[in-house]
Amino acid sequence: MQVHRDLKQLPEIRNAVITIGTFDGVHEGHRFIIQQLEQAAAECNGETVIITFDPHPREVLMPKPNNIRLLTTLPEKIALLEEAGVDHLVVVPFTKAFSELSAREYLEDFLIARFKPHTIIIGYDHRFGHNREGGLELLEMEQQRYGFRLLEIPQQVVNDLTVSSTKIRKSLQEGEVLLANELLGYTYFLSGTVVHGDKMGRQLGYPTANLHLKDERKLIPAEGIYAVRVQIPDQEGLLPAVMSIGFRPTFNGTDLRLEVHLFDFNADLYNQELTVYFIEYIRANQKFDDIKDLIVQMDKDSAQSREILGEKA
Repeated sequence: MQVHRDLKQLPEIRNAVITIGTFDGVHEGHRFIIQQLEQAAAECNGETVIITFDPHPREVLMPKPNNIRLLTTLPEKIALLEEAGVDHLVVVPFTKAFSELSAREYLEDFLIARFKPHTIIIGYDHRFGHNREGGLELLEMEQQRYGFRLLEIPQQVVNDLTVSSTKIRKSLQEGEVLLANELLGYTYFLSGTVVHGDKMGRQLGYPTANLHLKDERKLIPAEGIYAVRVQIPDQEGLLPAVMSIGFRPTFNGTDLRLEVHLFDFNADLYNQELTVYFIEYIRANQKFDDIKDLIVQMDKDSAQSREILGEKA
């Protein structure tokens, strides 16, 4: 897959079959759209093109703290789309000036001039241009003039896409990672750099890798304890682990911690980037009055995680 970030340096794309969207999560619904792209491209001996935006349009149009919680960061999205077999991904810098293009300017100066599309595949409710003034009706009116074929994504499919994205976010925020993974079509993951903590886990007999997210906009699943698998740089395979997300109520913590305890592993991981794959939610966080009770519960959590992951102690 070729990734393009400069609209002025786009190559000649053969019979471009394009669609436009954020594709956050690249979930099962998105993969259906990609199949439509591939089918249309095969019919005209063309190449598939996905146009997406960075930053997310809402960050520019409705800027406020925590406005966006991404299922996939841009690098993650790129990797997933490449895996899906897309020919070209165009990452358009979304700016205030871009958002103020009229619908006709968007069509003529952006879509037509830059991509010379053979086919445009678009949802029935897709809006574009300043104040969202353009849509399917403008494309239908101008397709003969500019010589592109227009394919509409049916309302039911678009609704399913919206429901899927919303349901995935809601599922993760409620700890229902099994359902989220089913809707995604893969295991939800996040990446972070291992930073120094207060070494409390080590004192309890459960040393943890404290993660600092690479992108603060990434959606963090619900607070609680999870069975996870972890990817470590330059190491084959995924390592079994148990993860805690929360404020450490037993210690009256005030900052959200992402802590991973890898089973049967004691190498130095500081400053390394780990990717954590969420397999199953185990339990909610709870406050213990006695540290011994906390350790007993941690023993149970580890045993349950090993069982979920099919690992022997």
